[in-house]
Amino acid sequence: MNDKLSWADLEVFFHVAESGGLSAAGRLTGLSPPTVGRRMLALEQRAGQALFHRSQTGYSLTPAGKALHDRVRAMHSCSIPVQEILHARRETPLIRLSVGTATAHFLADKFSLLNRSSDGFRLNFVTTEVVLDIAHREVDLGIRNRPAEAGNLASLRLGILRFAPYRSWSVGNPDLLGWVGIDPTHAKHAAVRWLHDQGHGISVLANSIATVHELVRSGAGIGVMPCMIGDCDPSLARVGPIIEELTEQQYLVMHDDDRHRAPIRRLIERLTKIYQDNRPLLAGDRPMRGNASA
Repeated sequence: MNDKLSWADLEVFFHVAESGGLSAAGRLTGLSPPTVGRRMLALEQRAGQALFHRSQTGYSLTPAGKALHDRVRAMHSCSIPVQEILHARRETPLIRLSVGTATAHFLADKFSLLNRSSDGFRLNFVTTEVVLDIAHREVDLGIRNRPAEAGNLASLRLGILRFAPYRSWSVGNPDLLGWVGIDPTHAKHAAVRWLHDQGHGISVLANSIATVHELVRSGAGIGVMPCMIGDCDPSLARVGPIIEELTEQQYLVMHDDDRHRAPIRRLIERLTKIYQDNRPLLAGDRPMRGNASA
């Protein structure tokens, strides 16, 4: 190499290598894509060799780039706890946990088991049905119904989640109830698409699981919900058996470079314990009352 490489340039290189493009790296570094491109050209000139293959689909690493990326990724991982120490007095670290609406409802009730004032970190619930990009640090952890498929990610099995149909106990004529469901535009998850796929007549539509829950509680109709939500609500009754085809495995997905950091490791251990302790509830094995007739 002709010149000593700076960590600032290596960090930009890391984000280009991880994201595969200038625009994504620019968003992560606060630089414009042209500036990122110029810095990568300058880095290659100082290195004396090509680090990227450039194409219309983005940037991919050459063998030299892959070798450099392996070392820079380790450096980046080590820099994170250093940054935490330097910033500890300025701001308490924030751990962003991405969860769906139903899971957020389930975990919010157990907040004291997840985060304590003495922990030295704050918990940020990011409630969304969209799969956020952990590899590129949109969030730190995510609870999902499938393991990580690509990127520098790790997955941990949490437990089985089952679904059943529910109605309000207070309804006088349950035989007359129709279904409450998510509208087709927002029906992304298998459990909310099920009503549409089965061809059930949906009398009331909503665009969120939380609204479906409130509508079912009010007596508007029958809704499909995770047992961890329906069986904990004393105003609801099951109106049929567990829908086995909707059974899914829950995973905790994390960045492989972050999972050994003390605050994140502590949160992972607590999430795992909550899922273990509530396994019968999640699996639908302990309804609060006996099944009601539809």
